[in-house]
Parts: sequence; C-alpha cells; structure tokens
Amino acid sequence: MTDAVTNSSQPGVRKRQNALRTTVIQRTFHPASPPGQVDQRQRGVSRDAVLSWLQAYAAAVALNRDLLTALDAAIGDADHGITLDRGWQAALSRLPALADKDIGTILKVTGMTLVATVGGASGPLYGTLFLQMGASAASKLELTLTDWTRALEAGVSGVVRRGKAAPGDKTMVDALQPAIDALAGAATANAGLAEALRWSQQAAQQGMLATIPLQARKGRASYLGERSAGHQDPGATSSYLLLKTAADTWAGG
Repeated sequence: MTDAVTNSSQPGVRKRQNALRTTVIQRTFHPASPPGQVDQRQRGVSRDAVLSWLQAYAAAVALNRDLLTALDAAIGDADHGITLDRGWQAALSRLPALADKDIGTILKVTGMTLVATVGGASGPLYGTLFLQMGASAASKLELTLTDWTRALEAGVSGVVRRGKAAPGDKTMVDALQPAIDALAGAATANAGLAEALRWSQQAAQQGMLATIPLQARKGRASYLGERSAGHQDPGATSSYLLLKTAADTWAGG
C-alpha cells in the first residue's frame, strides 16, 4: 500500500502534484513516549500523544493546502485547503493552554475552534467530528483501541447527522467510515493498537481513492451531476490525512 494522497492521473492535478510535497510532516507536542510510538506501558494513546497528533495533522493540512484547494477547485469552491489550514492554525494556537486538560476537553476545544474559524461546510462538519469525539472521550487521559474506535464512531455519526451523507455520496464519510470498519475488524482479529491504526489508515486511503469515479450526491459538487465523476473528493482527502497522521504519530514506522 502506497501513501499516495491523490491519483496523479486526474485531470488538472498532475502538474500541481509534481510541484507539491504530499507526504505528511510529523511534528510532536512534548510526547510522553518517543515520537511516533504508542506508550507501551499504558498500551494506549496518551494525552500528550493526542496533542502530538493534532499538531501533526495541522502540519499535514498546511503542507497539502494547495493540493486540497486544487481538488476542491475541480468540483467545489476552491477553498478547502485554504479554510481548513486557517482553522487548524487557530487550533494550534490553543494547544499550549490545553496541555494539562483531559483528552475529551482537548478534542472539544479543537472542535469549537474549527466551527468558529473554518468557513463553508468544512467548519461545521470537522467541528462536529471533533466535538462528538470529545464527548466520547470525556475525562480520559489515555485512549485504548476501543476508546479510539468509539470516539471516531461518535464523531462520524455526528458528521452523518449534520451532513446527511452516506458512504458512496462522495464526501469525507467515504474515507472515515472504512477506517472505523477497519478498526472494528482489527479488534475482532485481536490486532494490536499500532496494527489497527495502520489498517484504518489503509482503509481510509482506499475509501479516498474510491471517490474518484463516484458522482457526488451531497454538497456543492452534487450540482455538477455527472461532471463530478473522475475527481477525487477533497473532504475525503483531508479525512484520509487525519487517519494517516494518527497512524504516523501513534504507531510509527
């Protein structure tokens, strides 16, 4: 499985992609365990590791800002990378004050910041994702595989309720739902946390790429009808980066 963020054969993307670095830069926020590793003593994801993930995702959004905007230009408002980057820069500024808070509070404050600073549909959707994840992780100082799966399930359920989207509609749900299914499958197979995170990343990538031939049924892209087919969904792409940075930060290697 490669780490491709786009299918470079898509019209209008190849030249832009050649000029972009689409891999994710991993950065850390005072992690309790070595960068990119799960704390083996706790066998879970610590609060500091969650902070590291948020910082890594903000870096990935900034790094892929132009790519996300180019994808959105094909089927949307051409602002997905711009607005998401603005929101995550604002979220980054809040992290130092959250260093001693529980994981639920960290995720909730991140969600509220995104709602307040990201425009268009992305703000409410990503804000809802993090607010609901925060509610699921309330008072926790570490996340087990079960905790993380439940938090992500809660977040995606909130996104589905708000956006009225389902798998196959060519939205962020097409990357997020396969990731949840992969986490559940990993738990059933008694896989470790690190392995489960990689399974979820790979499932999200497959879901992201699977949006290319789909005709959009939600959002501005749906106005294009059949012309929306043949383009990778920008929301699914930014959602894939969310799962990739979680795997990179918490599982390493």
